[in-house]
Amino acid sequence: MTQRSELGIEGEEFAAEFLKRKGYKILGRNKREKWGELDIVARAPDKTLVFVEVKTMMPGTLKPEDQMSASKMKKFRRTAELYAGSHEDLIKDKRGWRLDLIALEKNDGGFTVRHYENV
Repeated sequence: MTQRSELGIEGEEFAAEFLKRKGYKILGRNKREKWGELDIVARAPDKTLVFVEVKTMMPGTLKPEDQMSASKMKKFRRTAELYAGSHEDLIKDKRGWRLDLIALEKNDGGFTVRHYENV
């Protein structure tokens, strides 16, 4: 396993624990479908179904958010739409679903976290 993939796995694990501490229920991780992959599928405290993209980087000139290009955002949205359409039982009380981004920067003390809701 490469150092980059190890960092990504560590970041996704941290993001899942971060969400749990905020009251989210993790429904699935690394959901691979023929149309794409979802890092985390969760239920927010208000019962909204949330699809979370996790971007993890070492500190540098670029921020993790910079990795979320327009084409990646389009694929993320499309993957979530198709997943939600084939798992309608996960959508509760007309709360619908949303897309979130968790941007992580690895540092000596752990991670710096930025959670963007409804991207």
